[in-house]
Amino acid sequence: MNTTSHAQLADHVAQRYIALWNETDASRRLQLLADDWTADACYIDPIANAAGAEGISALIAAVQARFPGFRFKLLGKPDAHGEHLRFSWTLGPEASEDLIQGTDFARLADGRLHAVTGFLDKVPAAA
Repeated sequence: MNTTSHAQLADHVAQRYIALWNETDASRRLQLLADDWTADACYIDPIANAAGAEGISALIAAVQARFPGFRFKLLGKPDAHGEHLRFSWTLGPEASEDLIQGTDFARLADGRLHAVTGFLDKVPAAA
C-alpha cells in the first residue's frame, strides 16, 4: 500500500470512527459497528473497556449520557502504518471550545477496526 493509500485509509477509518461516537441512535450505531469493526473487536481506555458490538455501543451510549450535547471531532491528521492507525480527537459542546482531547491507536484487520486503545490527553477536573 502506498503513502496515499495509507493516508486515505487512515482518514476514512478515523472519520467513520468519529461518526460512530457521535451516533445517538442505537440501531444505527450497531450498523456502523457491523460495517466498520470486526465481530470480535475491543476498545479500551483509562476508564473503560468494552468488547463486541453490543459492548462498544453501550459504552458509547454511556459517554453520550454523561456528556449530553457534546460532539467528537477529529483533531489534526490521522496516520496509518500497515495495519496500525492513530488519530486524535476532541470532545465538547457543538458551538464551543473542546473540553476533552484524546489520541486513539487502532489495529485493523482487513481494513476494519479490530482493537482500539484510547488515551486521554486533556481532561478537565470536573469530567
